[in-house]
Amino acid sequence: MRSGLISERNSEENGAILAITPDVSVVVPVHNEVESLPLLLEAIASSLSASQLSYEIICVDDGSTDGSAALLKEQAQIRSDLKAVILRRNYGQTAAMAAGFNYALGKAIVTLDADLQNDPLDIPMLLAKLEEGYDLVSGWRQKRQDGAVNRLLPSKIANWLIRRTTSVNIHDYGCSLKAYRTELVADMNLYGELHRFLPALAYIEGARITEMPVRHHARRFGRSKYGIWRTFRVLMDLLTILFMKKFLTRPMHVFGLLGLTSMVAGSLIGIYLTFVKLAFHEDIGNRPLLILAVLLLVTGVQLFCFGLLAELLMRTYHESQGRPIYRVREVVAKNIK
Repeated sequence: MRSGLISERNSEENGAILAITPDVSVVVPVHNEVESLPLLLEAIASSLSASQLSYEIICVDDGSTDGSAALLKEQAQIRSDLKAVILRRNYGQTAAMAAGFNYALGKAIVTLDADLQNDPLDIPMLLAKLEEGYDLVSGWRQKRQDGAVNRLLPSKIANWLIRRTTSVNIHDYGCSLKAYRTELVADMNLYGELHRFLPALAYIEGARITEMPVRHHARRFGRSKYGIWRTFRVLMDLLTILFMKKFLTRPMHVFGLLGLTSMVAGSLIGIYLTFVKLAFHEDIGNRPLLILAVLLLVTGVQLFCFGLLAELLMRTYHESQGRPIYRVREVVAKNIK
């Protein structure tokens, strides 16, 4: 799908075909950061030019209302290294990152925030680490310059919970400064607000993941778009990731097991009540256990049916996209060149 999008865009650009693939595509989701953008663009250009890497900057405006979109369009007309992608409305950071990934042409992709808290000087270091054989290098803000109550505390709790749940042992899931191999990004489809869980999604795809300490600066302009209120969203997304990690290709294993457990429990309660009725001639019509038995049986049947439907949806998901249930890292054989 990604190659099709790229082919379509290339044909739209007056039939021009890019002869040189840049070494890196820098993807920057933007939402109301008009004051930061000029400084950010110059900082990225300075960092990558000094490292002698060919690059492109892809800024995705996610429905800004402060003039960020106009500034990006103006800069894209005069800068050869900038591609401005303007979304129709505010879709959220995950959608903005997905759009940036789709328009990226580089051999590697780096993401960072537009608020100047991530330091573009760290980009070459992440790319060098990527060349050691990793598929994803995540930044680790060891010395965060954020508020202790509304940012640091929820972040520490969320990171601990995500590490324990996903088995991906990195310290800072929320750091936007990350480097990816392009082929890894092509395998990941982003929905909802899963940008926080990109390392976990990459782990599901079989990626080699590591992290590196990076610099972090205090916000210079505007206010943060995040706060303690996002904790609930993180928890809901975490449940999604947990299900995808364990049961994406076998949903019947979870729904079927729960349904079978519920039906067995309901049946055992029903057998007990039947025995009480026949052996001791007791009235069971007004017993709460009878209602519980019926509820467990009905719930078990429903869960079992959910499992069957989920299996059908999973097969449709993979087969309709020609998407295999495995990922090949490399093929080694003497006669393969």
